[in-house]
Amino acid sequence: VPAAARYSNKPTMPSVLSSILSLLLVVASCRQSVEAFSASSNRRQVVSHQICNSALFASRDDGNNSDEDDNSRPIQNNNSQINRREALRSALTGAALATSSTLITQPSTANALSLPNPFAPAYTQSNNGRYIPGKRCTAYLVDTTIPPSLIPYRASREAAILKNLGMGYGTSKAPFIEDDITLNNMMNKAVFGSISAVNNAVGGEGADLARNGENYQSFIFLGANFDDTFTAAAAGEEGGDAQLAVGLLEDICKPKERIGNTAIGLSFCPQGCQELLDQYVNGGSESALLEGLKGKGVDEQLTMAHLPILRFAQKKRFPLLALAPESQDLDTVRKGGLQSLDPEKREAYVADAQGFIALTQDPRFKLYTEKSLFKDFRPSSAAVASDEAAAKAEQGNYFAEKILVHEACATCISKWAASRPDALVVTIAPIPDVRFLGGINGRVPRISQFLNKDSLVDDEAVTTILLNPNAKETLSESKWLRLEIGTSPRNWAYQTKVADYLWFSSMPKVNMLPRMMNEQ
Repeated sequence: VPAAARYSNKPTMPSVLSSILSLLLVVASCRQSVEAFSASSNRRQVVSHQICNSALFASRDDGNNSDEDDNSRPIQNNNSQINRREALRSALTGAALATSSTLITQPSTANALSLPNPFAPAYTQSNNGRYIPGKRCTAYLVDTTIPPSLIPYRASREAAILKNLGMGYGTSKAPFIEDDITLNNMMNKAVFGSISAVNNAVGGEGADLARNGENYQSFIFLGANFDDTFTAAAAGEEGGDAQLAVGLLEDICKPKERIGNTAIGLSFCPQGCQELLDQYVNGGSESALLEGLKGKGVDEQLTMAHLPILRFAQKKRFPLLALAPESQDLDTVRKGGLQSLDPEKREAYVADAQGFIALTQDPRFKLYTEKSLFKDFRPSSAAVASDEAAAKAEQGNYFAEKILVHEACATCISKWAASRPDALVVTIAPIPDVRFLGGINGRVPRISQFLNKDSLVDDEAVTTILLNPNAKETLSESKWLRLEIGTSPRNWAYQTKVADYLWFSSMPKVNMLPRMMNEQ
């Protein structure tokens, strides 16, 4: 039974009818009592008048004692009849009042003969004890407002959004404006909208020529932790993040533009595993790939989590890109910083050295480092945590390791796409490496423009989608998802949203979705 029905004080239909009948009985009995009282008053007046007359004529006629006795007997009989009637009416009135009060105050109980009220509101009607949750969308655009807001998209529109991404349109970073046709702008849209449509069709002024061609590529980042959060587990499938990623990839890769120039990047695979991935895509066995990755030191659990994505790539013959630096090189940086890494290897991982160094001084990147990157740092031991100098030195090496990973992955992605017009690279990476647009995804436009001076790749060519995120993964201290960093007045100019889209395997809980706008 709905909560509103359980706690509702509204009486049911049988109790209402009983109360109405009781009130009618009370009114009728009161009316009879009033009529009886008025009748008895009239009779008393007649009797008193008769008594007065008899007393008056008794003084004139002393010999008529027998007549006086005869007149007094009917009067006594009438008084006794009036008293009996009044007693009966009073008893009936009291019984009716007692019955009506009992019916009104008695709680209504359901029985086999009670019928449902067809006029009762929907929220008071029983659903046999079943909880029916409200339907919510599973895809949300993080709109670039201040602060950011969520725009839900219906399931019928999800495929169209992914298809546009597959065609290379990217994602606009400008705030969403719902521009509907109204009576005020109907003629304006009819005239100037038609002109704009013709220009776009023939490639004239106003056409979106920047979204295709030899110097344009697009990039999609799918942030997934493969930890089966609530929305992933509620979908009823093991490995919900991987299954959701495959579902998105199927729609993204449907356009004909994706034939022959689409790759899938794997941030968990060291670049030394590239040959193993090539052999697998060209028809190699799955067992050989798993054994080869294990021999290269790749986490076996991570490999199994990515298995649906690997199978999809082999089925579609999409190249798989190994993006991460070698594990031994990361160990070197973790212990001694970037200066301890071999210069040749450093050049292989970092193509744009000047841009790599200059980025660390950018105010927006400093905000990202403070509010996102360092949030995942944990001292290696309790002794280091208690020593401020040691903790600070370890934090510096952690920072060097993370920016090397991000730069190496972005460089590998950009190099593959730079020589392929209209290429698309879909990268699977952990949520901490792509959230708030400052990790791997934030470096791609700069590196692409370094590799090709005429490159048209900008921030809008890069789309970031978080798969089944929860509050903790967005660095929120509450149940709500955190949508932005940079909320203080001094950081408003550098405020950054958490991603372009949030995508869920099943309906998310309503208490984790802040600032929701109208459904689209």
